[in-house]
Amino acid sequence: MTRRPLVIGNASGFYGDRFDALREMLTGGPLDVLTGDYLAELTLLILGRDRLKNPDLGYAKTFLRQLEEGLGLAHERGVRIVANAGGLNPAGLADAVRALAAKVGVPVRVAHVEGDDLTARVDGALTANAYLGGAGIAACLRAGADVVVTGRVTDAALVSGPAAWWFDWAPDAYDRLAGAVVAGHVLECGTQATGGNYSFFARHDIRRPGFPLAEISDDGSAVITKHPGTGGAVTPGTVTAQLLYETQGVRYLGPDVTTRLDTVRLTDEGADRVRVTGVRGEAPPPSLKVGVTRIGGWRNEVVFVLTGLDIEAKAHLVRTQLAEALEGVADTTWTLARTDHEDADTQETASALLRLVVRDPSPDRVGRDLTSTAIELALGSYPGFHVTAPPGPAQPYGTFTSTLIPSDEIPHTAVLPDGTRLPMTAPSHSSPPRPSAVLPDSAPDPGPRTPDRLTHPASPAEPRETVRAPLGTIAGARSGDKGGDANIGVWVETDSAWEWLHRTLTVDAFRALLPETRGLAVHRHELPNLRALNFTVTGILGAGVASGHRFDPQAKALGEWLRARHLDIPLALLPAPEATP
Repeated sequence: MTRRPLVIGNASGFYGDRFDALREMLTGGPLDVLTGDYLAELTLLILGRDRLKNPDLGYAKTFLRQLEEGLGLAHERGVRIVANAGGLNPAGLADAVRALAAKVGVPVRVAHVEGDDLTARVDGALTANAYLGGAGIAACLRAGADVVVTGRVTDAALVSGPAAWWFDWAPDAYDRLAGAVVAGHVLECGTQATGGNYSFFARHDIRRPGFPLAEISDDGSAVITKHPGTGGAVTPGTVTAQLLYETQGVRYLGPDVTTRLDTVRLTDEGADRVRVTGVRGEAPPPSLKVGVTRIGGWRNEVVFVLTGLDIEAKAHLVRTQLAEALEGVADTTWTLARTDHEDADTQETASALLRLVVRDPSPDRVGRDLTSTAIELALGSYPGFHVTAPPGPAQPYGTFTSTLIPSDEIPHTAVLPDGTRLPMTAPSHSSPPRPSAVLPDSAPDPGPRTPDRLTHPASPAEPRETVRAPLGTIAGARSGDKGGDANIGVWVETDSAWEWLHRTLTVDAFRALLPETRGLAVHRHELPNLRALNFTVTGILGAGVASGHRFDPQAKALGEWLRARHLDIPLALLPAPEATP
């Protein structure tokens, strides 16, 4: 018999997300499983530093505080809880959950998943964690766990693991698993699927968007929705935006399955309901990604405020005055942000910001002595001299790199509620997928199945009248980070706009619109079913978010910068102007 759909929700997209979300999701409507994603590259660095101070820590402490009320609510409603809040110490968090359950008088069976922590095997690592799949989670749930905490699993595994348990899928049910991975990828960042961080945010009331949930069927298809009465919106656009977030090639490589993103189909099923169908999967790769964080060195910064006239000359004077003090510093970056306006009617809008960032292996070379030297210029530099903060000491910064390790060398283990340790068998790779190769700018990723839309839309028969306008007038975008790389997914809402976008937004055009990507490797991937292009930019984020390499270190707004750039857009594609009352 086919089981009814699994109703699975999300209550956290990052460590520090809305604290009340767990209670809101448990009380807002029916659920079978509630998940929470607490981990990111930066989070593991933070947890690594916590563990250095106290070996009993290394997990997301807010999760425990949420459970003080959430354990009782989940028990009353029969909801299983699955979260990667275990971070670097899932066994420690599992013990803490048991202690909390005893304190609040709620009978719960707690299990955890471990084996991802490979720090001892990597020289100089603060943390080193393999991205595990959902098999361990499924095993814990089969053993009757009410709460499952994990270390570093893939974000989507928080959903694909429970789905495999619920429907008892075989490890080679690749299409079904791929469908659950897509649902998991949509849910993993919480309210980003319900209108948060959405390019067309003005269309919806997103003052307090609700958290998303998915109704997953036995065939792997799903409906993305949210609890009734919660804020935000679930639309094909909000789901498309999240599907494009932090993905790279057409093949989305995972530990349980390789998901073909070019086969995803979205259907609007009415208010706040989007159906996801057609997802195809292939065998997973033979290796797992391992993310490694290290202490990269020490950094410091000073931000000078330049007001009024002669902004460029004032910036040049400061740089000249500090040149001698900066000699010998390993890395020095000056950035002038022209936030000033001509003839401004407030002092703040008449001011620009000159930012100095210094990095060095030694804290002494970029410590308080250096920032104090900058402050000593106060009475002998440009007119109107002031800074945004007093001198401060150097702070450590981190780096993130990744490597691959054969999956059969990873000790992926489910520790069941009774303490039994159950090793997970690595998936079979008898028919490994072709790698997600870098493709020519105009070529689609070849594959065994044809997308529903034309991969190469036909060119128009004759030129059309164009207007110079921002790309974002007709296109949405979402961007994010993968270590030192960034991705920008761009999509449009009509077939005619897709025809134009596909033809126009080449890699060369992309580089011209975003000059900071020139000289970096940029690759374009096509997702015709979503009317979308996904660009990956290699190395733009340096050593990752923790290194503070850029003003926007996680590339969160890179897509919005692209949308703000002007190019020639066919007049017929632009929205009709609103009627004047």
